[in-house]
Parts: sequence; C-alpha cells; structure tokens
Amino acid sequence: MSVAESLVRLGHEVLAVDENPEIVQRLAGEFTHIVAADSTDTEALKQIDAGSFGLAVVGIGTDIEASVLTVMSLVDLGISDVWAKAINDKHARLLERVGATHVVRPESAMGERVAHLATGATPPDL
Repeated sequence: MSVAESLVRLGHEVLAVDENPEIVQRLAGEFTHIVAADSTDTEALKQIDAGSFGLAVVGIGTDIEASVLTVMSLVDLGISDVWAKAINDKHARLLERVGATHVVRPESAMGERVAHLATGATPPDL
C-alpha cells in the first residue's frame, strides 16, 4: 500500500489490485486505477490490462502461494521489471526462481538499518 501511495505522489500511473471488493471500494479515490481481481489468475490480469505496465510491485507478504503465483502471472504477461516482497529467505528464493527481478525483505532490511542507527554505525542503503 505504501509503495503504491508513494508512486501516486511521485506522479506515476498506478493500477492497484486487491481481491477484496471492500478494500477496493475504500481506496477508490487513492489510485489512478483500482480493481477487485484475483492477482494469481493470469487471465484476470490480462482482462485488466496489467501487462501494459512496464513495472509491477507485488506486496503480498503473508500468503506465500499467492505471492509466488502473482509474480508468475506477471512474468507470463511479459512484465520485465517485477518487484516482490518476501517474508523470509525461502520465500525470497522462490520469488527469484519464478522471475521476480527484485526481491525486498522490508522487515529484515529495516531491522538492520535500525540496529546501525541505534549503535551509531553507518546504516546500509535500502
């Protein structure tokens, strides 16, 4: 959510997808486009023209199966720049193997950054 909001603030066109129609309704005014769809379904992503975007960000963290299947679907649509959130090392390896070009572990990265800041060490770049 925060990545999508930041992209909108930076002036980018964003297609947000969520399975839950209540979430879509609540966020309707926040994004350029927002739809209720199953992101693991390649045909559903084709119908909403997700393949026309050059970059995709998959923020599904807790449902590893949905995360991996969504990345696969986006890669199958020909999106060449797919960023994905992982919750652990195995999840990260799976995402890389199915075609994610960038895998981010925000909790791990932020933990390391805070540890550096708390001890006065130079924090790593994110």
